[in-house]
Amino acid sequence: MSDEISEKLKNYRTAPFDARFPNTNQTRNCYQNYLDFHRCNKALLAKDQDTAPCEWYRRVYKSLCPVGWVHKWDDQLEAGTFAGKI
Repeated sequence: MSDEISEKLKNYRTAPFDARFPNTNQTRNCYQNYLDFHRCNKALLAKDQDTAPCEWYRRVYKSLCPVGWVHKWDDQLEAGTFAGKI
């Protein structure tokens, strides 16, 4: 993993501003980062590469999303009923 990414993860406190989601309601930001994390993992695992860069998305969605939503989405992923495209 590059030093720049590891430094950002080390200094991570909370989700930074994302220009795609300028409004106060961060629901879409939460959901998008959840999808991005799983897409990143899927893509890197398919190439047999290290999934450490995907950690950024996980930290962002963990800081934005309610725990109940994440548990529900994880259960849906395991059951194959998740509505998002990963």
